[in-house]
Amino acid sequence: MLARVIEIHLLGGDHAGSQIFIPRITLTPSDTSIPFELKCRQFPLRLAFSMTINKSQGQSVKHVGLDLRSPVFTHGQFYVAISRVTSVHRIKAIWQDTLDQPITKNIVYPEVLLQVD
Repeated sequence: MLARVIEIHLLGGDHAGSQIFIPRITLTPSDTSIPFELKCRQFPLRLAFSMTINKSQGQSVKHVGLDLRSPVFTHGQFYVAISRVTSVHRIKAIWQDTLDQPITKNIVYPEVLLQVD
């Protein structure tokens, strides 16, 4: 990051590997009722946070996003992921373009389950 521009290398999507620059922009309010001009110079970015499914247990969050392009859920993690959100309307998911319906596998490793004889 420089003083006037942020250099970004895109990791995914259609433009993966591309390099882009985000400049600082000057914001000026349209309200002209004050006798002087206000300017705010900032980068047009918003912070985002992510959390693993295991770390989210016991938390309530407003929005949940799920990446279902590869099967990553094991032993009830899917339930934990969707039960953290405060409203069902705030769940977003992405899945493979080749599938008609969103589907994922619930991977279970039998070798970690307790064997009772």
